[in-house]
Amino acid sequence: MGERILMVIAALLALVVPGVAVFWQPEMPERPIPAAVIAAGGDFTLQSASGPVSLKDYRGKLVLLYYGYTFCPDICPTSLAATSEGLKQLKPEELAQVAMIFVSVDPKRDTPDRLKEYVEFFHPAIVGVTGTPENIAEIAKRYGVFYAEQKVETAGGGYVVDHSADTFIVAPDGQLVGKIAHATPPDQVVVAIRKHLKQP
Repeated sequence: MGERILMVIAALLALVVPGVAVFWQPEMPERPIPAAVIAAGGDFTLQSASGPVSLKDYRGKLVLLYYGYTFCPDICPTSLAATSEGLKQLKPEELAQVAMIFVSVDPKRDTPDRLKEYVEFFHPAIVGVTGTPENIAEIAKRYGVFYAEQKVETAGGGYVVDHSADTFIVAPDGQLVGKIAHATPPDQVVVAIRKHLKQP
């Protein structure tokens, strides 16, 4: 990824993060998943720049799971910025119990190396993964994630990907237990994380 793209993201974050904290104050930043849906989700194995990554590799840790893509113009940077700022507010011993996985919904363009560079710009604890379009579609369906390509009027015939923007919370035992709403302020991200870290 070029320096120009990273500079654009940095400029966007400078505008977005303070705005998130000031203007977005949801009363319920974390949405519990109804009991009937808790069986959804489950393990998966996808590819990172360092090799295969499975959700079960993080058993014993609280995992934040986000579906997005590196060409995303605004939603992904906003969510990742707020979540990464929340991670930075955790104590070192708390952060050691948390992992975050960024699953690309644009496997045609997002290579493992591109994902690595993109997510590490936000926080070193985030791992970017991808797979075949069929893999991604199957996993997204289990997690109730919507995404769809939308063509844009450009000379190169480009496209954007509309997608769900919640961050999923996977408990240390591998169970899907909640979601953090898009653009939840960092301090409320911390509240949601600590709530599940305290559970036995």
